[in-house]
Amino acid sequence: MKACVIGGGSWGSAFALHLGRLKIPTHLWIREESIYKGLKKEKENKVFLPGHIFPNIVSFYLGLQESLLSSEMIFIAVPAQFCRHIFAQIAPFLSSHQIIVSLTKGIEEGSLKRMSEVMEEVFSPFVIPPIAVLSGPSFSREVAEKHPTAVVVASKELALAKKIQQLVSNPYFRAYTSEDVIGVEISGALKNVIAIAAGVLDSLKFGHNSVAGLITRGIHEIARLGINLGAKKETFYGLAGMGDLVLTCTGKLSRNHYVGYELGKGKSLNSIISGMKMIAEGVPTTLSARELAKKRKVEMPICEQVYQVLYENKNPKKAIYDLMSRTLKDEF
Repeated sequence: MKACVIGGGSWGSAFALHLGRLKIPTHLWIREESIYKGLKKEKENKVFLPGHIFPNIVSFYLGLQESLLSSEMIFIAVPAQFCRHIFAQIAPFLSSHQIIVSLTKGIEEGSLKRMSEVMEEVFSPFVIPPIAVLSGPSFSREVAEKHPTAVVVASKELALAKKIQQLVSNPYFRAYTSEDVIGVEISGALKNVIAIAAGVLDSLKFGHNSVAGLITRGIHEIARLGINLGAKKETFYGLAGMGDLVLTCTGKLSRNHYVGYELGKGKSLNSIISGMKMIAEGVPTTLSARELAKKRKVEMPICEQVYQVLYENKNPKKAIYDLMSRTLKDEF
């Protein structure tokens, strides 16, 4: 088996490093020429994954077509807003024998489609290879440091999910399988929105009660939308749902938590984003999630308040007050 990872950010780099440690010949495609040159020279991504040297079995490419050659499994770790462009570039060079695995967590702006849906749309004029998604609580740095990590691989074809499971698992990286692609993708995207809210709570020095309540009500909110779209309820209480939500809401390595934390300090969204090297997917996902919720007539009060704080300059304390002052109701 030969693999390709498209995307040289922190997650793409960490995943390529993981595949290399599994002795899988891996091509890593890098967009930025300066990072590519550093990897070629020193085998280290000093910008997005410093301190980790890639094994020789991982090679680096600037050319997309070249990186795809002879790769039987293609993992795509590109921010959601750039995925359609990347999919369009690789589509003419794909074959039905290759397997595509999305590592991206987001919803496309405008179309409101999940990444696997965008793939199917873009690939359809050419060939649609077998598609899967991989998600779950997996900070890049901790995967690179070999901390025990559990994820889920989802595909409409369970046999495909099991094949990927066998390929990527080892004693410190354990993959489970699922056929619920919708649930896994919706969970991975929307947990970033809730994580922004968690960052706000931490910034305002609220305690564990507040974060626990947010996480619990947050997963209910995510599940409501996901089930409306056809997902299975249990997915939201597994690794892709509750597992990833807990991680991004409590882990200080979370970029989305960081955005919320800085918002809670009174900083503007533009000043926060301009000072970040990596993209916080929850910022654009908030727009898409709010639009999708309105389209499907699903109530998502936390998402609505995050939207107002991000895009309407609402005071975070007022947003929390409005959430806590809504009409009282039964929990379920």
